[in-house]
Amino acid sequence: MPVPGLPVSLRREAPDDAPFLAALFASVRGPEFEGNGWPDEVRDAFLADQFRLQVIHYARFYAGAEFLIVERQGVPIGRLYIHRSSGDHRIVDISLLPEARNQGIGGALLDMACAEADRLGRPVSIHVEKNNPAQRLYRRKGFTPAGESGPSWLMIRAPRSEVPAEAPVKAGT
Repeated sequence: MPVPGLPVSLRREAPDDAPFLAALFASVRGPEFEGNGWPDEVRDAFLADQFRLQVIHYARFYAGAEFLIVERQGVPIGRLYIHRSSGDHRIVDISLLPEARNQGIGGALLDMACAEADRLGRPVSIHVEKNNPAQRLYRRKGFTPAGESGPSWLMIRAPRSEVPAEAPVKAGT
């Protein structure tokens, strides 16, 4: 499914995406461990284990979520995981490779998810680590802190009634 206004598309995650997803996870979380003195192999093993645990957590707590891969010209550049419930639309994860960041892609994905939730009158929520610079994007998109859990904020965007009609964030069948 194309993302309006951007040269990217979404598709459902497949089992053979695992190596890309592990590398994406490492690109997002790896910088937290730079300069801590760990040998590369120790840091890489730790990140691989953390990724494995995240996969288990998402499968357990967000079993009904839509797990989407963001592609540019058929090449994976990120992921968007959305769990829809009658109470809200939870952005479980939105991540892009470093070379795909700061190009409007994340904002466009958020806009799509929010437009879908708005049409249903539902808020959108996301957990964001307190030191994550993406908080600035979420705040620009209307998300506000609504609570905290350890190192993360729960941020919520209330539904809006006046939004342009767009297709829901769903991958092609």
